[in-house]
Order: sequence, then structure tokens, then C-alpha cells
Amino acid sequence: MNEFVLSIDQGTTSTRAVVFDHDGVLVASSQKEHTQYFPRAGWVEHDPLEIWRNTREVIGRALAAADISRNQLAAVGLTNQRETTVVWDRATGEPIHRAIVWQDTRTQEICDRLAAEAPDSEADGIDRFKDRTGLPLATYFAGPKIRWILENVEGARQRAEAGGLAFGTMDTWLLWNLTGGPRGGVHVTDVTNASRTLLMNIDSLDWNEEICEAIGVPSAMLPQIRTSSEVYAEAHERSLLTGVPIAGILGDQHAATVGQACFEPGQGKNTYGTGNFMLMNTGEELVRNDEGLLTTVAYQLDGQPPVYALEGSIAVTGSLIQWLRDNLGIISSAAESETRARRVEDNGGCYVVPAFSGLFAPYWRPEARGVIVGLTRYVNADHICRAALESVAFQSAEVVEAMNASSETDLKELKVDGGMVVNDTLMQFQADLLGVDVVAPEVIETTALGAAYAAGLAVGFWESTQELASNWSEGRRWSPRTEVGQRQQQLRQWKKAVTRSFDWVG
Repeated sequence: MNEFVLSIDQGTTSTRAVVFDHDGVLVASSQKEHTQYFPRAGWVEHDPLEIWRNTREVIGRALAAADISRNQLAAVGLTNQRETTVVWDRATGEPIHRAIVWQDTRTQEICDRLAAEAPDSEADGIDRFKDRTGLPLATYFAGPKIRWILENVEGARQRAEAGGLAFGTMDTWLLWNLTGGPRGGVHVTDVTNASRTLLMNIDSLDWNEEICEAIGVPSAMLPQIRTSSEVYAEAHERSLLTGVPIAGILGDQHAATVGQACFEPGQGKNTYGTGNFMLMNTGEELVRNDEGLLTTVAYQLDGQPPVYALEGSIAVTGSLIQWLRDNLGIISSAAESETRARRVEDNGGCYVVPAFSGLFAPYWRPEARGVIVGLTRYVNADHICRAALESVAFQSAEVVEAMNASSETDLKELKVDGGMVVNDTLMQFQADLLGVDVVAPEVIETTALGAAYAAGLAVGFWESTQELASNWSEGRRWSPRTEVGQRQQQLRQWKKAVTRSFDWVG
């Protein structure tokens, strides 16, 4: 009897396999980190083959921990770090370059050239493709990363144009390997991941040949675009999941939206991970935006129209805490950041703006770089830890402002998930800053859960989104404790600090 669904959650710092039962309860999981490569300032890379090896390892460990076999799985769902770009040889399965991670900024020159080359009939600058893709021209997205690889790996462009190379984000790379790799692997992505390439028409959900040509991406490289919830293929024997249908694909933030049961227009969530990502469901309406937010596909179920969302993307939040640990040595673990922040009453006038990869929403300032401002002899490492945590909440508050400006009603409460939700000090400060309740679900592994839901819906393990919504239950709530005037003063100081990061490069 098929009693479980397996979710593969391929994230920026690690890969996890998670087993869920019919009630959406986490039965067992396994996680393994992969190497982060920083070959130059602003460059971030991963080894796709290491990630594939880790994926097989965590699958085996999760099944063992749950004490089940693959025969008890109804389906497998995939969720992934978005925009991270892999190009590989179709015949051998060997990547021709390390994966270029979504945080990587090496493609800024390419983006600048594309903006400068915009015909007079098109929008100027970074908005050249926005009307058709929902996205600005930015290093964040996959299209310019593909071009960089083709321009910098000898012979790559010729091989790509001849059909010998394949492109994919991590969902596509893993699906191709799970279904056989060079021995018949399926080359597919879903609408949510395709919507992050800068190459897909946001309305018709197909590749835009004109934009592909302008950016310099041969269409022969591109995967087929499918819905987020359908049976793509059965797993190959090399995956440890022989014969199990792989039936759901969602980019990580879209998966969290599904896992949080944000199925109605106006519902949204904020994920606190390597970066922070807030999505608000806008239903079947494609909402254009001038507040620094992205128009994206939230999800699409098989046989149904797409559901759209507005997104506020923040590049550096959890990775700032990693930076305090790994680069500065101020803390020895992520949990210690909260311990140290609690030793002081406030940030001591210190603000940390972590523009390591420029600033994403709502500013979109690629030339910005990280700054620490307001330093005096009074400020110590505890203040810096507190300022780092507060920067996560400040950045999210600015996205909420943009969301409120773009919608008919203001946010009433904020659903949250992700690894940083366990930080009580951060969540309380977020509630204080927003002036609304912050609510975490009982199951905070919403990204993995969303992918499981997509796969389960496709095979009838779950019948409807209404059934999924009934699984959601509140785990923790934080209510605001500060006055409006104090919140406004804090935000004014933060925004002043942000301006100090502008125009640092160039």
C-alpha cells in the first residue's frame, strides 16, 4: 500500500529527503550539506555532481529512517533552489562548468549590455523584458548565467547550438538524473522554475524565442515546460526509487507557498532561509508591479490555469548569519546569534546592510555592497549580532510595504516558515516592526511539504487543495509589543543605512 510521499528538497546549502504521511506529518528526513565555492568576489558556485551524489545518499537514509521501502511511496516531489544554473553534456551527463548559483553576480556586465542594447521600441534599461517575463534584467536570473557559461567555456556555444548541451535549474538536473540521465533521462522543468529564467512568457507559459535570441541562449538547450503537478516519468533504478512516479516540481519559494496552503488570492507567506522570499497569491490574475516586486507563477496544477503571485526577493538573510560564523568568527553556530543578541537591549545604533550580492527587492541596486554603519566605541559583537538579525526583519518589512502598496488591503498577519523561524528574538522583532501578528505553522518544513503536496495531488494521494488546507495548523504566534512611533523611527534609521550601501561598485 502506498502510504507516503517522498520530497527531495535541493536547497542552496544542502539537500534533504523528507518522508510525509497522508496527514502532512513529517515521518523521517535526511540532510547533507554541499560545498560552497567562492572563486572570486561575487562568484558563488556548486558542484552538480556532488549534489546528485548527496541526493541519492539522503534518499536512502530517509527511507531507512522511516523504515519503509520505495514500494510504499505513492510519488516523489522535487523542490529546488531557483535560478541556479547547470549546463551539461547530454551524452555523458558531465556538467561543462560548476553550477552558477542564484546569488552570483558575475553576469552584471552581460545584464548591463542587454539593457543598453534595448531597441527604442522596447522599455529602457533593466525593464527591457519585464512586460513579457515579469522580471527585471538582473544577475539573479538564469538566462544571463547560461550566456556566461556559453561565452566562457571553449566550444560550448557550438555544442549548444548543435543540441549537444542541456540547460536546467536544479529541478531539471535532478529529474534528468533520477529518470536515467544519459540513458533516457527526462529533460523537463515546471512553470515556476521556468518563470525564473528571464526566458519564459509569463502569460502564455512558453519560451520566448525573441528573448532567447537577444540573451544568447539556443532554444535547443531548454527543457520542456510542464505544470507543477503531473507525472513526468518513473524513477530509474540508479535513483534508489525504481518505478516510483516523479509527479511534482516547484521552485522552493513556490513550494513553501503551497505548503503554507496559500491557495486564495491575498494569502501569502515569508520564508526565512539563505535569503528571504515573500510571495502573495494574486489568483489567476497576472498583476504587473512598479514597487520593486516580481510577477511570478505561484504554481499550476495539472489541467488547471496558472496561479500567479507577487514576490519580494531578498538575497541575504540566513547567509548573513553564516557570514558572521564562517568569515568573521563572531559566533560558532547559528543559534549563538540569538544568544548574543539577547545580551543587549538594542542594536546600540548599529545597522548591518548585507548587500553582498547587491540589493534585490524593493531596490534592485546591483552596484550596492554590504555596509555596517553607526559604529561607536560602545558597539560590541553582541550589538553586531543583534543588528544582523534585525536586518532580516527590516528587509522583510520593506517588502511588506511594497506588497501593501500593490494590493487593495494591507497585510493582516504574516505566515512564516524556514530555518530562521526557530529564532524567537527575530520573530518577535519582525512582529514588532510590522505591527501585525507573525504566525508559524506546526510543520515548518513547508518547502518540502509543498513539493510533496504537488506530487501527491498528481497521483490522487490527496484529492484537492481544500484537503491540503485542512492539514495546516498553527504552531506559534508572535504579536507586536511596540508603539507605532517606535516602529517608524526604527524603519527611518534602517532606510538611511540602506542608502549608504548605494553606488559602491562602478
